[in-house]
Amino acid sequence: MKRLLILRHAEAGHSFTGDDHSRTLTDYGQQQARHMGRWLLESEHWPESTLVSSAMRTRQTCLWIGHELGDKAVTPYLDDRLYLGSSARLCSAINETPEAVQTLLVIAHMPGVQDLSMDLTSPDSSEQAALAMASHWPPAGLGVFSVDKPWAELDGRDAALTEFISAEA
Repeated sequence: MKRLLILRHAEAGHSFTGDDHSRTLTDYGQQQARHMGRWLLESEHWPESTLVSSAMRTRQTCLWIGHELGDKAVTPYLDDRLYLGSSARLCSAINETPEAVQTLLVIAHMPGVQDLSMDLTSPDSSEQAALAMASHWPPAGLGVFSVDKPWAELDGRDAALTEFISAEA
C-alpha cells in the first residue's frame, strides 16, 4: 500500500514585486510548515519523493518541512505544472512517479490541492477526514491517502483518504 500526501503550502504574505509566484511565507507560515514537518517525522510519514510547485511559498514550505525531517528529508523535484495547477495537471504529475516510491509528498496550491483530493477520495475513505477536507482546507492542510494501485493509474475516486491534518492553532 502506497501513501500519497497532498499539502497546501503554508501561510503566505504579499509579494514585494506584485508577482504572485514570488510570494513568501509569513512568520506564522514558517511555523506551520515546521509543525507539518514534525508531524510527518513523528507519524513516520517520511516522503521518499517530493513534488513541489515552483512558487516561492511552496519551496519555502518544503524547506521548513525538510528542516524538521532532518536526515529523512529528500531532495524535492520542482514542477511548474503544480503552480496554480488544476486537479488534472496535479494528477498528471503524480502519474509520472516511479513505482518504487512508496510515499509521495505533493506541495501545491488551492484550489488544485482540494479539487484533486476531492477527485481522488474513494468511497472507503474516512468520512470525518473527507468532511473536514471538503469544508475547509487551510494553509498547511494535509490530506493523507492510501493508494493500492500504480501511480500511473491513479485518476479518480481510487485513493482512500485516511487523515486530514491541519497546522492551524
